[in-house]
Amino acid sequence: MRAIRSSGFRRRRLLLAAGGLAVAWVGAFAADRPVPDAARPAAAVPPTSAYATSSRRDEFVAVVERVKGAVVNIHSEKTVVQTPDDPFQLGSVPFRAKATPQRVNGMGTGIVLDSRGYIVTNYHVIDDVTALRVRLVDGTSLPAKVVAADKESDLALIKIDPPRPLPTVPLGTAQDLMLAEKVVAIGNAFGYEHTVTVGRVSAMKRDVTLNKEVSYKSLIQTQTPINPGNSGGPLFNKLGEVVGVNVAIRAGAQNIAFAIPVDTMIAKAADMLGGSRRASVRAGLVIADQYDRAGEDGPLHRWLTVERVDGGAAAAAGLKAEDVIEKVGDLPVTSSLDFERGMLDRTAGEKVRLTVRRGAERVSVDLLTQADRPGVGVAVDDTIWHKLGIKAVPVGANLVVAADKQLRGGLWLSEVGAGTVAAAAGLVKGDILVGLHQWETMSRDNVTFVLTHKNLATFNPLTAYFIRDGKVRTTPLRIGE
Repeated sequence: MRAIRSSGFRRRRLLLAAGGLAVAWVGAFAADRPVPDAARPAAAVPPTSAYATSSRRDEFVAVVERVKGAVVNIHSEKTVVQTPDDPFQLGSVPFRAKATPQRVNGMGTGIVLDSRGYIVTNYHVIDDVTALRVRLVDGTSLPAKVVAADKESDLALIKIDPPRPLPTVPLGTAQDLMLAEKVVAIGNAFGYEHTVTVGRVSAMKRDVTLNKEVSYKSLIQTQTPINPGNSGGPLFNKLGEVVGVNVAIRAGAQNIAFAIPVDTMIAKAADMLGGSRRASVRAGLVIADQYDRAGEDGPLHRWLTVERVDGGAAAAAGLKAEDVIEKVGDLPVTSSLDFERGMLDRTAGEKVRLTVRRGAERVSVDLLTQADRPGVGVAVDDTIWHKLGIKAVPVGANLVVAADKQLRGGLWLSEVGAGTVAAAAGLVKGDILVGLHQWETMSRDNVTFVLTHKNLATFNPLTAYFIRDGKVRTTPLRIGE
């Protein structure tokens, strides 16, 4: 967790979950396993206030039993440099007489958002890590990669390849939380996996400043015991709905902790999950999350409306303002996050069937995923696959700066086709492409720019710059040979 000094001292970053405390990694590293069929539905846990209770088995016992499978423990490794004037010691790493690089193990927590292995956590959990693993509630340990990160909101998405569909949990809202309402946290507290703590909501809409670079707006304050390692984990209400993402504690205080409202997380996670598709799939489409609740103890009802259509693929599909999007393909949609989940793994040029409620009737429309950048006649991913034989996912600076401090991001290769240009050049799945010729490759658009350049013939073969085993390497890409 991030810790905040009391007001009588200078504010500065103390302990971060990703590298703040050295803890032993538990369990053997499991081998990569195939991703389950994307068409298989998520094993969502329905919210309910009708949990069977007794004098011992109250609502929160039942909640934890039902939702714990959608909470994961995150273990990481990073390299830090301690200097003699650093007053804050990281875990068990001793002070040195001079600046010395040290490998430090870190920890955090994550919430499963999609049964295929997409997990939300805090940005500071994955910031600058060199290795990342996730342990499920049954002890299964899997390698993880960073899909997207948003430093400003302190949220990030990571991905694992689970052996089976993972359970998910209902997403509630922080808008109707009540002062003194009971809440429960589950997290990797100090490395004690799936630790459960119960408390109450202390305040709402707290603005918290950590230092000159890091501040938070409109947080939930809770007196639920939160510790380093809880970062990125869920805060649940008694209905089993996620209402917040635990993010910070007040150093030296008695149970003053903070959580990012789940409403903020939904919006940010949808943006991150949409990523590079937003310019094409969402062209001209403005959507809005809506919700209501029947009584204080009723489950939250969420739905997604079309706020307006400003041309592009949305207009071509026939979507209209006030449409309620109910399905993307076969996936039920209740939020903008569900919409982006439904668009995962779609290829450029694919028609995606949307089911919408328009007034009293249901209609189906086909949304075309297409590249709408002027001057590019072929969809971005099609161009890259056709010319190079790779599929790639953008990653942030945290995964590349260890190899070269000037790098700002890259493309993690999720697939390299057999017999392709990339395969012939020796590129393999897991490499991070950071440059082509004289241009950096932080997005798929960057790669397409090079591959469709009018002077491409004069650069051929292209020099590809990529990271493998923590080092920047080069290889020639011979296009069209």
